[in-house]
Amino acid sequence: MGNSERDPSYYLLMRSSHGEKKILLQERPSWTIGRGRENDIPLADKCASRNHAMIQVMGEDSYFLIDLGSRNGSFLNGRRVTVPMGLKNGDQITLGESQLEFFCPPSPGDAGSLGDENTDTDTVMLHKRRLITVLVLDIREFTKLTQLLDEGILSEMIGTWFRQAGEIITRYGSWVDKYIGDAVMAVWIHSGASTDSDLIPTQEMLRVYRALYDLAQMTDELNGQFTLPFRLRVGAGVNTGYAIVGQLGTHDRPDYTALGDTVNAAFRLETVTKELDCDVAIGAATYGQTPYASVLLPFRQHTVNLKGYDDPAVIYFGRFGEVSQYLSKIHLPPVPHVGRPPDLAIGG
Repeated sequence: MGNSERDPSYYLLMRSSHGEKKILLQERPSWTIGRGRENDIPLADKCASRNHAMIQVMGEDSYFLIDLGSRNGSFLNGRRVTVPMGLKNGDQITLGESQLEFFCPPSPGDAGSLGDENTDTDTVMLHKRRLITVLVLDIREFTKLTQLLDEGILSEMIGTWFRQAGEIITRYGSWVDKYIGDAVMAVWIHSGASTDSDLIPTQEMLRVYRALYDLAQMTDELNGQFTLPFRLRVGAGVNTGYAIVGQLGTHDRPDYTALGDTVNAAFRLETVTKELDCDVAIGAATYGQTPYASVLLPFRQHTVNLKGYDDPAVIYFGRFGEVSQYLSKIHLPPVPHVGRPPDLAIGG
């Protein structure tokens, strides 16, 4: 069965005093769960937070449970969720006083699977080579934080960080492609660019920098909201280049993912920030497409050997404060809320 219309055997079973309710997990990349009516799965539970948790699909039908900074925590098989945790068939989820059970179909190798047989409901995943910018944002010293911080505070803090990071990234025209432990990956698909010589529109690249700065500011503000053993900080890698972008899902709710060298290099750039003791590292292509970078963006140039790459790479690195200075000098109108990118065009 095609991934864009997921097997109806992916579902949650919610149990309450009113009985059992089956909730199908189909045709979208994520579902929010909480007491607020705006959630995809609302809970009639006074012990649940308004925005309590989220289930997100990552990759090929891998489902994850993410706590969104809930006051009473999210629990998977009795274990409190502090970072995104993968779901397996029969997993027990506890949100407040609400009990849910996750069910998924047998693996493709199990007896009775359809194999490669196509049906009228199958949808082929569309892959297209597109010019993109990838942002990888990582929480510094997260392992140490988990060792020193009370589990309840840790869960609320990291859940708040994930939720607000998603809101900021969406505000600036991207989407969270992946939640990976203590990091997020966001992707901007640049419109109209189909050849290596195409330029990225100024506003599109500025969205990346504005998102980057707001993410740093949001992280810093959490230090005032929570009592932490040391200051919460993040580092970021940003890379621009061509990648294979896949679109799956319905027309109204497309789900995108990006694959390839451009994405891998963004993760390597984030790692470099720890080696250079800086906040941000960007690839040469990102720097080259940054408006007035040589004049207004005071990043330093450096040549590094990225892990897994044979040839040295030229990168640029700096601090979040320098990103703020850069944005203050650009003097362009604010970026409107643009939501997720449009469907990928099949033609050119």
